[in-house]
Amino acid sequence: MGLKKTVLHNNNNNEGNDIANGKIRGSPASASGKLRGSPAAPSGKIRGSPAAASGYEMIEDSGPGSVPQPAKPNGDTKLEYVEQNMLSEKKSVVVAYLLWLVGGIFGLHHLYLRRDRQAFLWWCSLGGYLGVGWLSEIFMIPEYVRDANEDPQYLKVFIAKMQAYPRPPYSSKRFMGQIMFGYLFGQLFSSAIPQSITGGMDLSWLHWFIPLFVSLGVWTVGNIGRECGIWWPCFAGAFVGYLARFYIYDETYSLLVTSLLSALVFDSFVKQWRRTPERRRSKGERTLYLGTAVCIYVAIWSSVVLFNGSITDDDGGEVPIYEALQNFLASAWWTDLKQALYDTYTYGQHHGWYETWREVFESMDVDGERTAYKVLGVSATASQADITAAYRKLSKENHPDKVKDESQREAAHKRFIEIQQAYNVLSKIKSNRRRKNNKYNGDDAIKL
Repeated sequence: MGLKKTVLHNNNNNEGNDIANGKIRGSPASASGKLRGSPAAPSGKIRGSPAAASGYEMIEDSGPGSVPQPAKPNGDTKLEYVEQNMLSEKKSVVVAYLLWLVGGIFGLHHLYLRRDRQAFLWWCSLGGYLGVGWLSEIFMIPEYVRDANEDPQYLKVFIAKMQAYPRPPYSSKRFMGQIMFGYLFGQLFSSAIPQSITGGMDLSWLHWFIPLFVSLGVWTVGNIGRECGIWWPCFAGAFVGYLARFYIYDETYSLLVTSLLSALVFDSFVKQWRRTPERRRSKGERTLYLGTAVCIYVAIWSSVVLFNGSITDDDGGEVPIYEALQNFLASAWWTDLKQALYDTYTYGQHHGWYETWREVFESMDVDGERTAYKVLGVSATASQADITAAYRKLSKENHPDKVKDESQREAAHKRFIEIQQAYNVLSKIKSNRRRKNNKYNGDDAIKL
């Protein structure tokens, strides 16, 4: 009967609009949505099928000459099983495993499979709390790939699960992940709050935002994959749990209670099946959302280091990093560096950037020529004979055998080695230049 592959589909996509207009290329469907030779409901649902029982609709290929009939959305799901000839790029299990191996702790394989939330969490925690989650995925990647490819067999199992469970069943792995990431985000923001007066302001009141970050961690884990839920009940549960800080003075336990209550609220009252496939965002949108999340995370970590970090000085005292940074910006070294950068910029504007780069490169003394001239005490225009004479004179004066005092012999030995190295550097440079000049003169003679 010419039945073809069907996949879970969102009515809001372009393909769904084509179905509604009868424009699926190469796969005409029946006008009534019925399957030939089998009883079907007038609305196009297959009696007794998982799709009919779970609120999905099935459109099958009924052979040539038929016209597709738009399926009516059932509630808010607006889902169909439709023939899809223009599928998105198929994901490969091999590629997913390779990315898991080389960059799994940073969530590269999840980015490849368009699981952006999990990719961000893996990046935040280096593979799900230092690689624990990363290692646990070794046998789950094939399932992730089937989900990303909207494999019909995978969707059949998913529909059967929705029939068996009106709400997603309890998962200890997901529940523990919600608690752990809620705790991580809450603890991180708590550590970022300045503990002392900063800029004349007391910012300790920011601790009331800790439940917000706890709930974001819980909600993000809860919305991975085929499960979803709204955010505000998580926040309400976290806020109520956060009030335990007035009775539990150890922040570790009070924050754990906050995360636990937020996760319980999500698991008991909020979570549901993701019946509508998420809209496939463009690369630009994904980059924007992930980039924003990464910037916020890095900014919080920067606040942790800047306001609550410290360094140890020479006397063993601890200096806050923000004070050390202020002192550094007021130091003579930084002032001289700024002036040098400004002078370089001004020189480049007047003489061109190529000439500026050449001057900078020469000032670096990468070949050691300038330092060698200083060691031997000769000018940059000195001949090879002058360099050799200076080397012999300094070698005799600084020979270690002439030093009788044992305490000074080591310093004399270092000076002697320095003189030898300077002579070797200059001799090599002079020799290379003579060779280049002779080659250039020889080429000119041949041309003449």
